[in-house]
Amino acid sequence: MGAEQQATAVRTAPTGATDTATAVAHPNIALIKYWGKRDERLILPRTDSLSMTLDIFPTTTRVHLAPGADHDEVTLGGTPAEGEARRRIVTFLDLVRERSGVADRAVVDTENTVPTGAGLASSASGFAALAVAAAAAYGLDLEAIALSRLARRGSGSASRSLFGDFVVWHAGRETGTDEEADLSSYAEPVPTGPLDPALVVAVVNAGPKDVSSRAAMRRTVDTSPLYEPWALSSKGDLAEMRRALGRGDLEAVGEIAERNALGMHATMLAARPAVRYMSPASLTVLDSVLQLRRDGVAAYATMDAGPNVKVLCRAADADRVADTVRAAAQGGAVHIARPGPGARLLTEDGR
Repeated sequence: MGAEQQATAVRTAPTGATDTATAVAHPNIALIKYWGKRDERLILPRTDSLSMTLDIFPTTTRVHLAPGADHDEVTLGGTPAEGEARRRIVTFLDLVRERSGVADRAVVDTENTVPTGAGLASSASGFAALAVAAAAAYGLDLEAIALSRLARRGSGSASRSLFGDFVVWHAGRETGTDEEADLSSYAEPVPTGPLDPALVVAVVNAGPKDVSSRAAMRRTVDTSPLYEPWALSSKGDLAEMRRALGRGDLEAVGEIAERNALGMHATMLAARPAVRYMSPASLTVLDSVLQLRRDGVAAYATMDAGPNVKVLCRAADADRVADTVRAAAQGGAVHIARPGPGARLLTEDGR
């Protein structure tokens, strides 16, 4: 599917509210990282980012309007949502209600197949699926780029999960009105050359993080002396990454992704107090990736805000990389992902 086709592939129902809608979305892993906001309310990032959508760990979300109800009902994996998780979803629904002019409360049921809060992009797939389902249920007729702006308001990285394969999220304008800044920050597909990539995901710890991504991001931006130099270098990394993707150069893509991720973690270690997501198991896996390269296998690591390691490689090498990483992961689960699809509405029969 070409970039223009992908950019218009996801639409909500065009003829008013459907009352009930179900959507599925997949997580994405950033190869050029999103780390740092310039606007907390609109969730506007400090830098552009670029990711690969995965074909594993989908989130399925059903939104059903409940006329007459006095509150939203939200369940995550069959359990009523509480605290911050519920607050974020209800706040997002309020935004959809404001834009649609439909005041009804909703029943939201979400099923995640990825561990939540472990640095495996559960919020990306979660809010992408919620954006598509809620927009359809409330009758918002939005094309995919507009949906990516909407999803961004729930979780920044969710803007990228609206699309499949490789995706860039534009940071947007830093001047002008809030409306102009909001309109300028969206995701869209990135054209690529002949790539056949896989991403090997090593889950060394599936538990929730001690420090949330949001809190760690804020602390890093506010206190780390390494943050601004990393943000500046990240702009150059993204330009190089787009050129490497365009010519289908997997080794260059991997080299850029690895240095960008390790640089991001360096900014966290320099925060005050430091934020450290890397565990001893993470470092063991990173060492195994270096050994793979010494053995002639093009394998490159990236890490998000968590201890789990993802390894970019050729699809033909994925099984060997997975075996090597599994041996290093100290009992952790290992999954092989390929580029996955964008978010979409499901029909009544679940297809």
